[in-house]
Amino acid sequence: MDYLGKDIKKLGFGLMRLPQKDGKIDVAQTKIMVDKFMEAGFTYFDTAWAYAGSEDAIRQALVERYPRESFYLATKNAAWINCKTREDAINQFETSLKQTGAGYFDFYLLHNLGEHRTKAFDDFDMWNWILEMKKEGKIKHAGFSFHSTPEELDEILTKHPEMEFVQLQINYADWENPAIKSKQCYEVARKHGKPVIIMEPVKGGMLANPPEKVKEVFKKKNPDASFASWAIKFAANLDGVITVLSGMSNIEQMEDNLSFMKDFKGLSEDEEKTINEAQEILKSIDIIQCTTCNYCAKVCPMHIVISGTFTAMNMLTLYNDMKSAKHQENWLVSGHGLKRANECIKCGKCEEVCPQHIKIREELEKSCEALEIK
Repeated sequence: MDYLGKDIKKLGFGLMRLPQKDGKIDVAQTKIMVDKFMEAGFTYFDTAWAYAGSEDAIRQALVERYPRESFYLATKNAAWINCKTREDAINQFETSLKQTGAGYFDFYLLHNLGEHRTKAFDDFDMWNWILEMKKEGKIKHAGFSFHSTPEELDEILTKHPEMEFVQLQINYADWENPAIKSKQCYEVARKHGKPVIIMEPVKGGMLANPPEKVKEVFKKKNPDASFASWAIKFAANLDGVITVLSGMSNIEQMEDNLSFMKDFKGLSEDEEKTINEAQEILKSIDIIQCTTCNYCAKVCPMHIVISGTFTAMNMLTLYNDMKSAKHQENWLVSGHGLKRANECIKCGKCEEVCPQHIKIREELEKSCEALEIK
């Protein structure tokens, strides 16, 4: 399909998780991956100012080695990171131009809108600035990436119809996840007529190693297909999608993705049924039934981010991935300078207002032990 006047294949190269060597991005291996990607006819590359070393690496692996018109390059502005003035935020753009050497960006995103982060873009009037850059030809298409509620997404798109596209976290595991609400966010974007770029189709790699019962379903249907292939094809099958970003970290992942996306024509009816079965299995796993309504946080005298702790705990339960679960808890709780679950005084006020009737005190205690929150 042609979106925004461009016929882009449904696999994009996400540059957040590039291969590493001696603690730095392995540019030599990245060059091989870029070559394989381009040779297969794929052209979309996604980086960000906040991805340490990524913009510099893609300059060496792509920009300096291929004609500028032969690829699409996207990067992002995180005005909420250490920016005290509008000039600080604009400097991120200038830094990105310098680091990539790209001359212009085909897609430029205001990075990770939602919650408190949106305020920085409002305060610095980055909305008008990005339109100015479009007029100057330094940006071809303006949009934003988003991690929050469908209600907030609706509010932003209502205020800013000038945004041309939205980048959303979408995968089969989060499609109806009450904490992430991928499906609802996708539907809001489409309601506003915005095409979507999909990020986290493999949920940070976790759907490359899903729960055993899910593996059994996929293996029964196609023993030769990688688990990641099911996740990426689910995302690519949605209407209104510009491309699906896969954060590939090595040549093997690149070759696997190219093998099933090179001639992707959509999911068959049987494949859709198989993914639906996998989704039902995920729903049946006993997790904390938190919907992140955050009524509990509003009455907690210690101001503990209960839902963030439960989201991390559910991730551990589903995927048995302690590193990712701890990262999630840090991002949602301690990384925001908020109170952690180990500060609970067990007053019970949270349980009085929880619509799901969760035994919050008990679950917080279990979460602290499992996630090693001390």
